[in-house]
Amino acid sequence: MAHANKESIVVIGLGYVGLPVAISMAKKFDCVGFDINQSRVAELNKGHDRTGEVSDAELKAVGMTFTANVDDIKGRSFYIIAVPTPIDIDKRPDLFPVEAASRTVAKALTKGAVVVYESTVYPGVTEDVCGPILEEISGLKVGTDIFLGYSPERINPGDKEHTFERIVKVVSGQDEATLDRVAEVYSAVVTAGVHRAATIKVAEAAKVIENTQRDLNIALMNELALIFDRIGIRTKDVLEAAGTKWNFLKFSPGLVGGHCIGVDPYYLTAKAEQLGYQPQVILSGRSINNGVGAFIAQRTMKMLAKGDVPLRRARVGILGLTFKENVPDLRNSRVPDIVTELQEFGITPMIHDAMADSHEALEEYGIQLSNWDEMRDLDALILAVSHDAYTKDGVAPLLSKMSKGGVFVDVKSVFQPSDVGSEFGYWSL
Repeated sequence: MAHANKESIVVIGLGYVGLPVAISMAKKFDCVGFDINQSRVAELNKGHDRTGEVSDAELKAVGMTFTANVDDIKGRSFYIIAVPTPIDIDKRPDLFPVEAASRTVAKALTKGAVVVYESTVYPGVTEDVCGPILEEISGLKVGTDIFLGYSPERINPGDKEHTFERIVKVVSGQDEATLDRVAEVYSAVVTAGVHRAATIKVAEAAKVIENTQRDLNIALMNELALIFDRIGIRTKDVLEAAGTKWNFLKFSPGLVGGHCIGVDPYYLTAKAEQLGYQPQVILSGRSINNGVGAFIAQRTMKMLAKGDVPLRRARVGILGLTFKENVPDLRNSRVPDIVTELQEFGITPMIHDAMADSHEALEEYGIQLSNWDEMRDLDALILAVSHDAYTKDGVAPLLSKMSKGGVFVDVKSVFQPSDVGSEFGYWSL
């Protein structure tokens, strides 16, 4: 494919973030996609994306090359790094993927290249952690031979409306000339336009607080849900009433997982602690959100205990394991918190997910997914993730899986108590 634009681009990391970026870039630039996962590269070269973010037709139409070979990305002018930035078991930032990607790119760099990071990091990582790695391995000097930029990803998995090209892109560079180059590349593909951040650190900070703000708003809703449950009123009813005020923000309670909202705040708090400040509001919100799964399980047990079913013999089903509805992504799901708490009560629930890969569920969480037919005669059914596959035909198919007098736990208040009727118990967060 002939390209008029002068930059030759490589996108490193072809997951939920990197692949949509690569596909968009390939429409306007000579672009190669790189990933260390060879089976992922092979799958994409055959024209299929298992994440569902890019359609087979779109992959085929763009006709770009995907590779796991560093030789294929040498001597290019513009590198975009879009690898995950998870947290470790102690909830500390795990920079291994972004450091490893920097080492890979460093082997391919030549003079004049720009390296832009899209991965979520705390302010300072691009210049203080990644820059020195690039210099050491490439032998090139940052700011003289090669140049740094940062443009935080804003991909929302499963969202077909707020796509890469339709969301304003924050861009930054270590100097004016680099900022111009970064802005020019993204402006060519992002129709919503770009916002030039004052510095790389400002752009890094903007990314982290976007999700921290959302996390805290949901934490407030979850705390309200805990209070309203004790009062004996339904949170959704309260929020619908309060939502009639013009400036009331529309958030709702729920499980907060995934690789953004449940992770990004820890990048900011880690940096704050490093500088001698102990954040309080942010960590309190995280603590509330991390406890929601256990609370849902406990509430289910209380409702079961009111019936005649001995808890240890109770058949409990959970619908959904992915971190949010209508995506196959299992990373950092909070549904396993429900499972763990139920197991504390001596119950081994059956779990079904219409989107998740069963091998991945076993590998990631040690959870064996059940078949749809196995979900029957349930004393309690927890609708944890409201995939369209579960909700499109109303509540009746779900209730048919339950024993008479069973408990239906509608975590996200998808249905009304009146939909369920008096034959079953109903509870929502």
